[in-house]
Amino acid sequence: MAQILIIDDDSAIQKLLSRALTRSHHEVILASNGTEGIEKAIKLRPDLIICDWLMPGLDGIQVCRQVKMIPELSTTFFILLTALGSVEDRIIGLDAGADDFLCKPIEINELQARVRSGLRLHQLSHDLQQQKKLLEDELNEAADYVCSILPEPITNCHLKVDFRFLPSFQLGGDSLDFYWLDEDHLGLYLVDVAGHGLRAALPSLSVINLIRYQGLNSVDYYQPIQVLNALNKTFPMTERNDKYFTIWYGVYNQRTHHLTYASAGHPPAILLSYSPSNKLCQQQLTTSGLPIGMFDEARYIQSECKIEPGSILYLFSDGIYEIEQNNGQIWGLDKFIQFLETSHDNCQPHLDQLIQALKSLHKKTYFQDDLSIVQIQFLT
Repeated sequence: MAQILIIDDDSAIQKLLSRALTRSHHEVILASNGTEGIEKAIKLRPDLIICDWLMPGLDGIQVCRQVKMIPELSTTFFILLTALGSVEDRIIGLDAGADDFLCKPIEINELQARVRSGLRLHQLSHDLQQQKKLLEDELNEAADYVCSILPEPITNCHLKVDFRFLPSFQLGGDSLDFYWLDEDHLGLYLVDVAGHGLRAALPSLSVINLIRYQGLNSVDYYQPIQVLNALNKTFPMTERNDKYFTIWYGVYNQRTHHLTYASAGHPPAILLSYSPSNKLCQQQLTTSGLPIGMFDEARYIQSECKIEPGSILYLFSDGIYEIEQNNGQIWGLDKFIQFLETSHDNCQPHLDQLIQALKSLHKKTYFQDDLSIVQIQFLT
């Protein structure tokens, strides 16, 4: 049994509509003016509303606008009852949110047909809304899972590692990790899968699990080149819905202060250090190599550098610098590096301060791409 709210100041019209709809086994609620109608709509959340256009006080257009602004009534089907038949009037009604019209004098068969049609559409809208909510709940659960497997920040006498992870949707294609291979060697990497959402998140999670639990066959995880070659064989894009990803992978030996690294189409890691004269120096740590999965024959190389005490390494995805500024221009990698240098010249920034500064540069209130950054401070 559907619940139908009739809003009309004419008692004769109320009785006519009520009798016809009750005979069709609908539950009918009556309201004699717009204010009363809105109050009952909020309280009862009817399946369908029939509202007269011309009423003292709030007219049908005003009632319709207010009802359609209430989220709980978003799927309620709204029929405007009117003697106005011009195209212009109907446009006004549609712009206000009306779903259908019923013209006076009322023809009962037409009334019943429009109510049946409206109730079908209401049920469909309600079902779609429920499915949307279920999907959003599942995506939120998946997003919570992704956050739960991200690493805990590290602080010891040798180094300090922190990160920020901001997917553009509930789920994103970025993933990152840092973990101890043994008591001296820290493995760290950041992955950026092409695209956004669930289709990008799934391969990203697979990479985390393969590296964290050393699931790649015959791979020395102390050697970045072996890790990248194995990933390229494991994730051919022709077998992964045309998904490829970039990655920067490194291993730091905190005893010898050496960092071995390799990258596959990923932005360079930025190493900031100070010279003996206390001048800030910047290095871009990158190696040549195509993104993982693009070509079976792709090959990768690795490099090594010495890390001086007091240095800071930034590892990030391209979403942190490919942002549209208020002037409509893309910020870019060079300006991001300059920003890091300026920030460190003034005062070593906290990651939250860095993200807040990026938001102030951004044209929109949200980032259009996934954004991830890892900060490693080498204390000794």
